[in-house]
Amino acid sequence: SSALVLGAAAAVVLRCAVAAFPYSGEATPPMFGDFEAQRHWMEITTALPARQWYENSTDNDLLYWGLDYPPLTAYHSLLLGRVGNEFVPVCFALGASRGHESPACRRFMRSSAIASDVLVYFPGTYCAVWGFSARDEHAAGRGAAILAFW
Repeated sequence: SSALVLGAAAAVVLRCAVAAFPYSGEATPPMFGDFEAQRHWMEITTALPARQWYENSTDNDLLYWGLDYPPLTAYHSLLLGRVGNEFVPVCFALGASRGHESPACRRFMRSSAIASDVLVYFPGTYCAVWGFSARDEHAAGRGAAILAFW
């Protein structure tokens, strides 16, 4: 209830605060770290047909952050990449955007991670804890478990 809302708000504020700091691999070629992996997956999924996402080619070098998650995750990258293309198209230009770390791209990537948490991870955690706990378990215990996951 109100404790969960407050906990979720605190989790979002913490994520926003962390987003202000550098990330692993920042300005470190040739691979640039996890930020680049996520950005590159959005680039690949928006620029190539789905049948080419997992195939090595001149447009999709699997040794450079090849897409290695299941298709549902790839479609998540596709959705975020399409939104990102509307705001920061240079961030997702096939090939040309490798290592792209502009402030606008960084803001979008950080915002997309927070939005994914709020729209997918938080509700999933809530449903999992509430759905898999015993019916007679105290609500405070459930709430504490949810906040621990967040």
